[in-house]
Amino acid sequence: MEVNLNPDLQARLTRLAADRDSDAGTLVREAVERLVDYDEWFLREVREGVAAADRGELIDHEDIGKLIDSRYRG
Repeated sequence: MEVNLNPDLQARLTRLAADRDSDAGTLVREAVERLVDYDEWFLREVREGVAAADRGELIDHEDIGKLIDSRYRG
């Protein structure tokens, strides 16, 4: 697989790799892995949420307000 980066991004990536005593290819692989892991997690959570809603497992608006207030007291 080939990934084309604009010169500015390539230079930033090279500097970051040097700062981390790594190489650009390793940083790109790590970044892609994090992106894929996150997207897989996010899509799984969305599917679970939609399935719960389809089953009628919804939370009342007032209950959400209470939950938010209990966690983030100002």
